[in-house]
Amino acid sequence: MAKPLNRPARAALALAGFGAALALWQLGVTSLEKETPIAASFAPLEAFRALFQLLQGDYIWRDIGLSLRRVAYGLAAAVAIGVPLGVLVGSSRRVAAALMPLFQLLRMVSPLSWMPLAVMTLGVGDAPVYFLLAFAAVWPILLNTATGVARLDPNWLLLARSLSATPTETVLRVVLPGITADILTGVRLAIGIIWIVLVPAEMLGVSAGLGYFILDARDRLAYNELMAAIVLIGLLGFALDWLARWAHARWLHTR
Repeated sequence: MAKPLNRPARAALALAGFGAALALWQLGVTSLEKETPIAASFAPLEAFRALFQLLQGDYIWRDIGLSLRRVAYGLAAAVAIGVPLGVLVGSSRRVAAALMPLFQLLRMVSPLSWMPLAVMTLGVGDAPVYFLLAFAAVWPILLNTATGVARLDPNWLLLARSLSATPTETVLRVVLPGITADILTGVRLAIGIIWIVLVPAEMLGVSAGLGYFILDARDRLAYNELMAAIVLIGLLGFALDWLARWAHARWLHTR
């Protein structure tokens, strides 16, 4: 069995991977420049120069703030819906038999396919974006919560009943503390999905946000800013995933 890598070795390999990706990025742009001169605007140096200039202004920070707020609202709605449903499904075989086939069917429907209906029913603005993000994020939270409930030690529940705990007390003091790690796993998966859905969701019906910024940069032919926005989206998504992994590891360490 291979020995685990120490932190300096992991950091060096990560830097090597990023370096290789940048080299391939530049190579691809160079190979396109001869036939498509505008491809030079997509080069790494142009993208990072544009990103540095954007971060010195106010507009991109407004777009970042709006996008993160939409992520927070969508994730909060997904947790508020997914955790109770997951507890219900995981606690009752009859409920699971009745609802899980429906949930599995809905889970396989792309959230973006709901975009026309969301705009028709909720109008333009943030409301349809919140709906799409919550719809995308609810399934990993629900399924991981249900899995955690099903894996709980039955003796814990028997002990709660023997102490005359009410169903509410059992859920709050036994079930939820016992499945927090599963809920955090679902939240981490949900963040990855919600961040991917965010950009196309913001391309419809809103006038600010990172998704809107990409459309605006395309319309202005500011391709270096478009690439800068793509890099920024990747960096922010990486940071959100790191925070989710940190919270999950912290919980497991403190249990």
